Amino acid sequence: MVQETGKYTVITGASSGIGYEAAKAFAERGRNLVIIARRENNLKILQQEILGKHPDLDVVIRSTDLSVPENVYQLYSSLKEYEIEAWINNAGFGNYDSVAKQDLKKIGQMLHLNVEALTLLSSLFVRDYKDVEGTQLINISSCGGYTIVPTAVTYCAAKFYVSAFTEGLARELEEAGAKMKVKVLAPAATRTEFGMVANNVSEYDYDKSFGTYHTSQQMAGFLIELYDSGKVVGLIDREDFCFRLTDPLLPYAGSSAHNQKRM
Repeated sequence: MVQETGKYTVITGASSGIGYEAAKAFAERGRNLVIIARRENNLKILQQEILGKHPDLDVVIRSTDLSVPENVYQLYSSLKEYEIEAWINNAGFGNYDSVAKQDLKKIGQMLHLNVEALTLLSSLFVRDYKDVEGTQLINISSCGGYTIVPTAVTYCAAKFYVSAFTEGLARELEEAGAKMKVKVLAPAATRTEFGMVANNVSEYDYDKSFGTYHTSQQMAGFLIELYDSGKVVGLIDREDFCFRLTDPLLPYAGSSAHNQKRM
């Protein structure tokens, strides 16, 4: 049952990692939640964990595979009854391999999830809520969405898309005078299931592989900082692992004389 005056924060990829911790962080602020992922059991564990501390909140579960385009539309349609205040596109996974050797079935699924689903959900949310005061869209990119990392070329290319799409959308809405704020979070190495999935292994040692990394809880904290800020980009510096909030980083031809003339 939808609470009469309740607004909701939607988080995809909430069954583990940054999404899981972000859900708990927003719950600490008294936010009703829609948590989305493939693994329903993990979502139920998260739901009970949150309700155990915040029994007055509403925590809605949606179990679906967003790498299937039809599921993206069905998911969004199923949320029409909820008033959404924030949408966080966190669902995604990575891949470490050379382009010549990469598993194309896995790459196809990654592109469907990291690029297509994020674009569709962002577009649907913006279409319905861009002129609603206080709304935010936050897309999770990567520092690999600003720097090409060896053996992760395709993953980085997908995240470059996320960074460019989100920064461009932020500028588009600002120029249109829209009320929604659009932002991008770019983590560096974070101790999640990412390492196992990206390397196709059942165990992954972040201490051995990286030495320096953030926890999911730390990244959720940075996400909240970005949410509270007036900046568009929240970026982890890949060299010193410091978090900084900035204006858009990518070149923008907004005032170029060579742009297509408006019809």
